[in-house]
Amino acid sequence: MKKMNKLIAATLSAVLALTAAACGGSASSAPAASGEAAGDVYRVAIVQQLDHASLDEIRLAAEAELDAKAAELGVTIQYTEFNGQNDPTTLNQIGTQVVSDGYDAIIPIATLAAQCMQNATEGTDIPVIFAAVSDPETAGLTAENVTGTSDALNTPFILDMMLAQDPDVQTVGLLYSLSEDNSKKPIAEAKEYLDAKGIAYIEKTGNTTDEIVAATNSILDQVDAIFTPTDNVVMAAELTIAESLMAAGVPHYTGADSFVRNGAFTTCGVNYTELGAYTADMAVEAMVDGTLPAFHVMDGGIITVNTETAAALGIDYSVFSTMANQVAEVVTTVD
Repeated sequence: MKKMNKLIAATLSAVLALTAAACGGSASSAPAASGEAAGDVYRVAIVQQLDHASLDEIRLAAEAELDAKAAELGVTIQYTEFNGQNDPTTLNQIGTQVVSDGYDAIIPIATLAAQCMQNATEGTDIPVIFAAVSDPETAGLTAENVTGTSDALNTPFILDMMLAQDPDVQTVGLLYSLSEDNSKKPIAEAKEYLDAKGIAYIEKTGNTTDEIVAATNSILDQVDAIFTPTDNVVMAAELTIAESLMAAGVPHYTGADSFVRNGAFTTCGVNYTELGAYTADMAVEAMVDGTLPAFHVMDGGIITVNTETAAALGIDYSVFSTMANQVAEVVTTVD
């Protein structure tokens, strides 16, 4: 948490106290860089759906960009962090709180958080600029005050990677959560792709870490590889399931580099630091210029490989260098 300056300390302390009492969630705050003393002041609520590496990366990038834009424009941008812990009730309470407190913009990170903030701002003109919603239309994020960034997944390309690395794949596990709107479209795309190739698949789902662990363990001896889209529930369990997957010799192809940094084998997707910064720029435009920017799909095309996992699986991933302009190599981290 960044150190609050004296100008806003009392205000944000009051906000935090109210939020904690009303929502039971985790909230924190930090001041952005200030411009001239007489400059305009804008307040942003950053509502993170839950803790995990991708969403943390987006939040930190958004905050850094808000700081930079505040200094560039000579204004003060105050932002407060809220965390819904993946609980709809808590997220709805946060939404009620931030609307009541009159924030100038809301940046919800991930689909459920965005849906709750859209509901909370109904009938207001508070701009909601979501981050990392893979399929806004399916999620119903169509209100006039709502826009944001998408990390839409190129599912066929990831499955192309799977077959390029192992042309003999016979059965693929599809591991995801039924509660994640982000997963609906890519799972449907994966089934269509695999059906066209004559490759069998086994679906396994779960809505908690324990359920995802159990689902994973139940198919380790039945599949040649596992595919998971940008599913927040599975991401929260990745560190737990990665060791079992490696021990069983099953590579995990996923929807975001945060999975790979937590032990999955590989992905091809967007840069979440760039996504967070782009989302923050959109929020500043909405506040300062008074115009809501157009919805934006981030560019992907970055293959990320966990070299430790590849070594444990005995996989030569050199074929990926022929499929993308950039192959990023990472190792497992726990954050």
